[in-house]
Amino acid sequence: MSPGFHLFPEQASTMAPRVDALYFYLVGISVFFSLLIFTLVIYFAIKYRRGFEEEEPPPEMRDILALEVTWIVVPLILALIAFFWGANVYYALARPPQNALEIFVVGRQWMWKFQHPDGQREINQLHVPLGRPVKLTLASEDVIHSFFIPAFRVKYDVVPGRYTTIWFEATQPGQFHLFCAEYCGTQHSGMIGQVVVLEPEQYEAWLGGELGAPRAVAGLPTSRPVPEGSLTAKGQQLFRDLGCQVCHRMEKQGIGPVLTGVFGSQVKLQSGETVTADESYVRESILNPQAKITAGFQPLMPPFQGRINEEEVMQLVAYIKSLGQTQAGNRQGAVSSTK
Repeated sequence: MSPGFHLFPEQASTMAPRVDALYFYLVGISVFFSLLIFTLVIYFAIKYRRGFEEEEPPPEMRDILALEVTWIVVPLILALIAFFWGANVYYALARPPQNALEIFVVGRQWMWKFQHPDGQREINQLHVPLGRPVKLTLASEDVIHSFFIPAFRVKYDVVPGRYTTIWFEATQPGQFHLFCAEYCGTQHSGMIGQVVVLEPEQYEAWLGGELGAPRAVAGLPTSRPVPEGSLTAKGQQLFRDLGCQVCHRMEKQGIGPVLTGVFGSQVKLQSGETVTADESYVRESILNPQAKITAGFQPLMPPFQGRINEEEVMQLVAYIKSLGQTQAGNRQGAVSSTK
């Protein structure tokens, strides 16, 4: 972020101008009508003030239909503009592009932990490439946090027990503030970090652990990645260590559903409902498999709540996602039945 005083954070993402435009529209409307109302109040208070001498009663006022229609229609139009404009921005923020780089984020008192697909981990510092959409899947290990990058205009609560996702695409290299915007305990004010945006070739060099790559960003302090195997590979290893392959076989149906192609499919439950096997569903099926049992299977899988942490859950989710997605139709395979 460039030095000096800034009334507003600089716009450093593709969505920042759109969010700001809506914000200034709402502020402008509020300021305009506030000034109009206060001006009219003062004007009428002076013009129609009660004098000391006896005055004739004012003439009877009649309804002015055009005026009533105006002060109903004009605010309605302005409110509808704000509604549809806000909905458009919301849907754009809520739908990450298909080619987005996926990074997992875990919030805990009082730090942000990041895990890249290739296995690199960071704490309170996130390196991302310039000009490429980045999708963050967020989870909390303890209390409610709020992931906030002012320069990117992205802010989302991180709630225990569920996944939330946000995305952004940086438009300028540099270093930008990262905050927790939800009071989360005594050291909440220290739960801060930095997002370091690198040129694509510098980012690739950083992923490879080259010392010279981070220095290319005007002397910004950066951390080297710690390669520990890809997120998918670690999830596969954890899948084996927990003995999941005994019930969830890859080549044929076992006691539990086949997981190949389950992610993103429509899963029919014993209750008759149909749910989408997304990240939140897979997470719940691992930690509390009795919550949504797949039709045709028995509730034999033990819960893993308390046995694995959020980082390990994310590794398992990444591995199951890597097994592919079904193209269409209603699939009987799921995670949440047995093991």
